Amino acid sequence: MGLNRREFMQIMGIAAAGGMALNTKAALAAPSTGKLYDLPRFGNVHFLHFTDCHAQLLPIYFREPNVNLGIGDAYGRMPHLVGEHLLKQTGVKPNSAQAHAFSYLNFEQAAQTYGKVGGFAHLASLVKQMKASRPGALLLDGGDTWQGSATALWTNGQDMVDACLKLGVDVMTAHWEMTLGDKRVMEIVEKDFKGKVDFVAQNIKTADFGDQVFSPYVMKEMNGVQVAIIGQAFPYTPIANPRYMIPDWSFGIQDENMQKMVDEARAKGAKVVVVLSHNGMDVDLKMASRVRGIDAIMGGHTHDGMPAPVIVSNAGGKTLVTNAGSNSKFLGVLDFDVRGGKVQDFQYRLMPVFSNFLPADKEMDALIKKIRAPFESKLNEQLAVTEGTLYRRGNFNGTFDQLIVDALMDVKQAEIAFSPGFRWGTSLLPDSPILMDHLMDQTATTYSYTTVSELSGDTIKTIMEDVADNLFNPDPYYQQGGDMVRVGGMTYAIEPKAKMGARIQDMRLNGKPIEANKTYKVAGWAPVAEGAKGEPVWDVVAQWLRTTKTVKPRKVNAPRLIGMEGNPGIAI
Repeated sequence: MGLNRREFMQIMGIAAAGGMALNTKAALAAPSTGKLYDLPRFGNVHFLHFTDCHAQLLPIYFREPNVNLGIGDAYGRMPHLVGEHLLKQTGVKPNSAQAHAFSYLNFEQAAQTYGKVGGFAHLASLVKQMKASRPGALLLDGGDTWQGSATALWTNGQDMVDACLKLGVDVMTAHWEMTLGDKRVMEIVEKDFKGKVDFVAQNIKTADFGDQVFSPYVMKEMNGVQVAIIGQAFPYTPIANPRYMIPDWSFGIQDENMQKMVDEARAKGAKVVVVLSHNGMDVDLKMASRVRGIDAIMGGHTHDGMPAPVIVSNAGGKTLVTNAGSNSKFLGVLDFDVRGGKVQDFQYRLMPVFSNFLPADKEMDALIKKIRAPFESKLNEQLAVTEGTLYRRGNFNGTFDQLIVDALMDVKQAEIAFSPGFRWGTSLLPDSPILMDHLMDQTATTYSYTTVSELSGDTIKTIMEDVADNLFNPDPYYQQGGDMVRVGGMTYAIEPKAKMGARIQDMRLNGKPIEANKTYKVAGWAPVAEGAKGEPVWDVVAQWLRTTKTVKPRKVNAPRLIGMEGNPGIAI
């Protein structure tokens, strides 16, 4: 059974929200796989939550990061703990199924032991099981759902819309959905979702008059209790993604409007208020400290599998903050015991979706086969074989990112290559075929054009400083994107705790310092500027893979870190 609030408070103490260590005797130790999905009903208000599935309909392998640095207040605090630090602070038993789900430790061996994770057919079975024991439970989709695979790109998101309707999604918010363009988003919301799914976002407004584009929240009655779910879309969508795709909408964090919506929902009789957020974990933690009256923020964007919520104190009481990982790999289950018009207690568990331990739902399985059938021959083209593990996740680089920059430099004859710090993308085990399906899992966006530019050393540094500030600004409200841009060809050092403009140091090409006024040939992809054109990156990388045939283990070009000694968010 998951922890209830009383047990949780004993284990963690409110101080945990401030980053103090947890009691390592926590009752979070992984159950045996036989009891992994045994979670009896608790209370009378129930939320099921998945997020950032990135259009992954089939079970996959996924390696969690070994670098997730916490700076400033985030130092040593969840989610900025990796490997053994993570297991120790959350009480997850080493070498268990949950240890594999939540950490990168022993990835290859554990992946072979426990098999693939995720897959909508297996997720559907778990959702049905949880709903069967929890009358009225609501399924919340945190966004980044309609993007991240070949079929999502080629069907304009329709594959995921159909799958989510079959899954029984009740409420949804968004981020990457916006890269299908405002007209397509509205088409889905007004046609496919009408009367079935509530698409909520308190922070998306018209750029001219500031009117709400979507409902800010939805009220539901569950087992005699009024509940409100407020939507919080990714605040920096027009910065992290192309502005021209959503030209008439404004975003932002909008704390004041969030407070107004919470108060409005409470005035209408809501006894439980949950925010369905795509802010990212650190932003959610700050928001929880500033906005009163929220019982829980069920978050996404940063792909952090949080075994337990963080409890944050604010002027109105306390708020639970969770994050439910990525790639259809987890289902969060939050139960509230509401009596006398107030939340008296809670229980939470983030349940890993192991495809070996959950049966495939037959209806969902049939739908997935139907969705993929027209594309099977293209998806299953074997481009090459990888000798080493290929993964993306981590602050600075991953072996699949390294493969992409290596291919760009080779094919485009560039001295340096940049690849965006995207967090989505599946993993491959050693000696696996690299299929077109897998390449698209890393690269499928609506603006994946390749570019080749002549950039000065000064411009290169400016670009990298800007991205570094998005990642390491000590104020979470200024963290506007994904991970650090991946770099091929050029080596550099980074001092995350330094001020803006002083983090990137010692930039070198072939051992020689990068010169501010000298120009360099730089390849990249996924430009956010309007009017950008170029060959799709998957065509460039596929060409390289077909020629290479056998991909040797990639040596990751990671920066030299300055001032990060002893940080529990890194294990190399």
